[in-house]
Amino acid sequence: MGAFLQYTLQGLAAGGFYALAALGLAVIFGVLGVVNFSHGACYMLGAIVAAVLLDLTGLGFWAALPIIPVLLFGFGILIERLLVRWLLRLDPLYNFLLTFGLTLLLVDLVKRKYGVSSLPYELPAGLEGRLTVGSVSLSSYQLFVAIFSVVVCVAVWMLLTKTRIGMIVRAATEEPERTRALGINVGRWVTPVFGFGIALAGLAGVLAAPFRAITADMGSNFVIILFAVVVIGGLGSILGAVVAGFLVGLVEAYGQGYAGTFSQVLIFVLMAAVILVRPSGLFGREEAA
Repeated sequence: MGAFLQYTLQGLAAGGFYALAALGLAVIFGVLGVVNFSHGACYMLGAIVAAVLLDLTGLGFWAALPIIPVLLFGFGILIERLLVRWLLRLDPLYNFLLTFGLTLLLVDLVKRKYGVSSLPYELPAGLEGRLTVGSVSLSSYQLFVAIFSVVVCVAVWMLLTKTRIGMIVRAATEEPERTRALGINVGRWVTPVFGFGIALAGLAGVLAAPFRAITADMGSNFVIILFAVVVIGGLGSILGAVVAGFLVGLVEAYGQGYAGTFSQVLIFVLMAAVILVRPSGLFGREEAA
């Protein structure tokens, strides 16, 4: 029972991180209908920039936590204005290929600048220890990531569903012509939403920096798991991304504890099972499927 509780806590901690990282993918698809394959590369950029700022300027984790998402927000706006927006009216496959090519470009640029070895990054001050209750132990930083991720996920859901801004964004996406007829500039809202999704990827990268290897390829495999999360939860579903993130974290933790090398396989077995039963995902809409 002690081991089971240990794996459960580890899974919930990892699940909060997956939920936050997948949230950006869900927001971008739900609002723009774009399958953003460059999300993993932007997640990698968040971690890389955090390590570079620490090395060059001494800017630590607590300062990087708000600064890097702002920088990635601007980067996302640049990508949307220069590249993505011109393909929005075409088949979604075009933007998928575009963001896939952008991923290859970003990864190669980082490799040429910093090589393939891992960049160092220390745990933030105050979160170096572990919390132990009986036979169950969890690092303070993992607990912080889990709580922080839940808070951000709830805040994003509230923003999109309970505020006037969220109402305008959803209306501009689902009924653009009617929204324009009401005097609302649709293009003004699409761009910041894409930037916001990229900012969430950068935020996840900053959170990953202290406990994951910071390399140019760190987002390549991670984005595959994120796609599994959003498919399980339902493409475009904020609630689905959060629930599926925690579910995938638990499956991965139990897999590592009881199935060894098959932990990653279990995630995609779960995804296949969900698709067979409900192609739109747990909380997705049928038209998204």
